[in-house]
Amino acid sequence: MTSNGIYVSRMAFLCRDRQRFRNSIVIFHHRSRVWFLSDLGAAKPILGVHMQEKVTYRDSGVDIDRANSFVEKIKPLIKATSRREMMSGIGGFGGLFHLDISKNKHPVLVSSTDGVGTKLKIAQMMDKHDTVGIDLVAMSVNDVVVQGAEPLFFLDYIATGKLCVETGVRIVEGIARGCQEAGCALIGGETAEMPGFYPDGEYDLAGFCVGVVEADKLIDGSEIRVGDRIVGIASSGLHSNGFSLARRVLLEQGQLHPEDKVDGFDEVLGLELLKPTRIYVKSILNLIKNFNIRGIVHITGGGFIDNIPRIVPGPCRAVIRRGSWDILPIFNLIRTVGNVDEYEMLRVFNMGIGMIIIVAEKDQEEVMERLEKLGEKAYALGTIEKRENDQQTVSFI
Repeated sequence: MTSNGIYVSRMAFLCRDRQRFRNSIVIFHHRSRVWFLSDLGAAKPILGVHMQEKVTYRDSGVDIDRANSFVEKIKPLIKATSRREMMSGIGGFGGLFHLDISKNKHPVLVSSTDGVGTKLKIAQMMDKHDTVGIDLVAMSVNDVVVQGAEPLFFLDYIATGKLCVETGVRIVEGIARGCQEAGCALIGGETAEMPGFYPDGEYDLAGFCVGVVEADKLIDGSEIRVGDRIVGIASSGLHSNGFSLARRVLLEQGQLHPEDKVDGFDEVLGLELLKPTRIYVKSILNLIKNFNIRGIVHITGGGFIDNIPRIVPGPCRAVIRRGSWDILPIFNLIRTVGNVDEYEMLRVFNMGIGMIIIVAEKDQEEVMERLEKLGEKAYALGTIEKRENDQQTVSFI
C-alpha cells in the first residue's frame, strides 16, 4: 500500500509483465480524483483536480459570448464606412475588396501599418477612448496619401487582457470616424482577449491600411528641384508621436496630472494631449488632382529632422525659416518643463506642422490659398536649395 492508500500490488498484477511498462505512468480514477502511478514512485494526485469539475474558456478569462456581443454592437459603425468596392461584410475569414481597374489602369498598391503608442496611457488615465481610434486610422492613412495614393480600406487590431464592451465600442467609434474622414472602408479587424498579458483596463491598438495610386502618379520626391518651395500644413497638437518624452516631462518631471488645468490652455492637460491626429487625406488628394505636387512629408515619429530627408533627393537640402509657423503651446510647455533643446524637439515632435508639401515656386501661393479653402492652415516654411557635401539635408535659419 502506498502513502496514499492505494494498493500498488493490484496495479502491478494488472500489468503482469512489469518490464513492458517500466518507467511508464498509469493513470486511474479513485475517490473522484485523477491519480498517476509509476513504477518509480508512489501514487500522486494530478493537481488535486476533481473529475466532476469542468473548466471553460470563460473560466480562463476569455468570454466568447461577450466578444460576440461586442461584434454585434460595432456592426453599424463598420457599415457606415462602406465603399462600393467592398465584397464582404463583417464575419468572414478575410475582407474582400474589388479593385476597380477601369479607374486604375496601372495600379500600385501602397500599404502602411502603425499604432497609437503611449498616447493610449493618457486615454486610459482619462478613461476617454473615443478619439484614439481616429489616431489609429490617421497614422496609417497619412502615410499612404503622401505617396499620392488614395486609401482604400483599413483593418484594426485591438488587444486587451479583458474585453470591456463599452470601451471597445468607443474605440471602434473613433476608428469608424477616422475611416469616414479618410474615405476608406473599415473592412475587418481582430479583437484579442489575452488574460494575464495586459493589466486590467489596458489595451493596445494597431492599424493597417492599403491604398492605390496610378504608377505614373506616384509621389516619391524624385521630381524635387532646387528652388522649389516648402509649404507646411498645421497639426492639431502632438498627434501620436513623442508621448514617451511628453509623459516623462509633464507627468513625471513636472508632476502634472492629466486632469490639471494649465495656464494657456482651454482644456485640462489630458484633453490637450488627446487631441486626435489630423487626417489630411481629402485635402492632399485635392491638391494632387489640381497641382503638380513634387513631394509630401508626413511629420510623424522623427519630426522634421528624420522625415524630410526621406523624400529630398541627395543633391538638395531643405532650408526652413525659424518663426515661419506657429508653434503650438503644448510644445513650448514640454520644452520649458523638461529643458528639452531645440534639436531634440525638432527630431521628436511635429512642432505644429503635420504635413509638408514641396511645390514649384510658381505654385506656392495658389496651393496655400487652396489649402485655406479646404480648412487647413498653411505656412510658407522655406525653400529647396543645393546641398554641399558637408551640409545637412535639413537646415534651420
